[in-house]
Amino acid sequence: MFVTSRVFFWAGPLAVTLLAAVLRLWNLGVPHALVFDETFYVKDAWTLFNNGYESTWPEGADALFAAGQTDVFLSDPSFVVHPPLGKWLIALGMAVVGPEHSWGWRIATALIGVLAVVLLMLIAKKLFGSTVLAVIAGFLFAIDGNAIVMSRVALLDNSVMFFALLGFGAVLLDRDRHATRLSACLVQAREAGREPGWGPTLWRRPWLLAAGLAFGLACSVKWSGIYFLAAFGVYLVFVDALARRRAGLPFWFSAAVLKQAPATFLLIVPVAVVTYLASWTGWFVTRGGYYRDWATTPEAAWTGALAWIPDSVQSFWHYQVAAYTYHVGLSTPHPYQANPLTWLFMSRPTSMYYRGFALGENGCDVATCSEAITGIANPMIWWAATAAAFYLVYRLARYREWQVGLILMGLVAGYLPWLMYLNRTVFQFYTIAFEPYLLLGLTFVIGVLLPRARWVVLGFLVAAALLSAYFYPLWTGIQTPFTFWQLHIWLPSWR
Repeated sequence: MFVTSRVFFWAGPLAVTLLAAVLRLWNLGVPHALVFDETFYVKDAWTLFNNGYESTWPEGADALFAAGQTDVFLSDPSFVVHPPLGKWLIALGMAVVGPEHSWGWRIATALIGVLAVVLLMLIAKKLFGSTVLAVIAGFLFAIDGNAIVMSRVALLDNSVMFFALLGFGAVLLDRDRHATRLSACLVQAREAGREPGWGPTLWRRPWLLAAGLAFGLACSVKWSGIYFLAAFGVYLVFVDALARRRAGLPFWFSAAVLKQAPATFLLIVPVAVVTYLASWTGWFVTRGGYYRDWATTPEAAWTGALAWIPDSVQSFWHYQVAAYTYHVGLSTPHPYQANPLTWLFMSRPTSMYYRGFALGENGCDVATCSEAITGIANPMIWWAATAAAFYLVYRLARYREWQVGLILMGLVAGYLPWLMYLNRTVFQFYTIAFEPYLLLGLTFVIGVLLPRARWVVLGFLVAAALLSAYFYPLWTGIQTPFTFWQLHIWLPSWR
């Protein structure tokens, strides 16, 4: 290892955290304009804060909002298809800083991005047992372009990533505790002269409650959070089955599926459901939200055996069905849509913002200038992490390492479900939800190489840092000569 001193134990993570903060917070208010889907989420967040539900805006509201006229929203409800939590977080930043400041629009997302770097380091330390590898994982996340861009624009996906990663960390902590308690229960039973066939049902698993809360929060930002809930629910049953088999229980599989799995379900899913419903509190306690009074009309209200269900619940269910119908049918062409099959290769990154200027315009001192915010990940980090992910599949089949299996489950949860929607309008920046697991996979491979090729690893990290410095203007809207922008378009599809 490069450094093993006690100083590095604190200084390394602190330095990475400060680096992540600088890269995400510096000049955060530029550009002072609603970029890409900020036009939806920022304005929705502000009406949510003021009305308790997302409301409509007059025509030309983006320019008015950027000019500081943030109170021109209407009372009519707006049909939105994402749950409220991510917008509440954006609204909190505006409430503290002020809605007239673009810093206020983005500060919550940026702070979540910094916290995600810290969280990834904590998870990597637990997963690999190495401060050096934890710092490397955090460093890669801190300097990657996809992570930086998604922390500097007020979109929802950064929050999905953070809460899903919290759930991943809770599952990691439960894994050790579960194995220890299962072993202790079996030893106690055998010492008492009983040979357990199925083993105990373990209910006292606080980290599963925490996982349910975290995955519920992810679902409360975007429905894609449910993929993490489902995937890690299956993972927990599988891990329990393996633990019981290793303990020598004859009915290990049926015990895991029929005995422990229902308990695991009850520890995770109800907490997630209650969390999701709580995120809609504003919609429930006000009367103006979209479809809020749908069930009050006789022709809409449920009849028969379901007639006793409160109107608000009927209306809420109708709203959720309408949102689901919208999601599964979304196929409106977009110039920056990216087929999920191409995400790992980053063939179509999303242009969040672009403006060109001629000589003399907006401080441009060359023939033509550009300002861009483009969701291009650091190519060296991204493509190396993709290669590492494929290697980890082989590694799991060959060595059965639990760390590899857990990392790959994060990728399964964040990526594979999207392969069911190849014809939908989706974007490369959705990959932020599973980027932490790509980087954990890359860090695992670095850990394998480190004892024998430390200088190669160091060279890779230095080169990645230099490449991030090279791309940073295109991630943050810094004005550059147009030729500088052209030099960063490595593939024709990046235009």
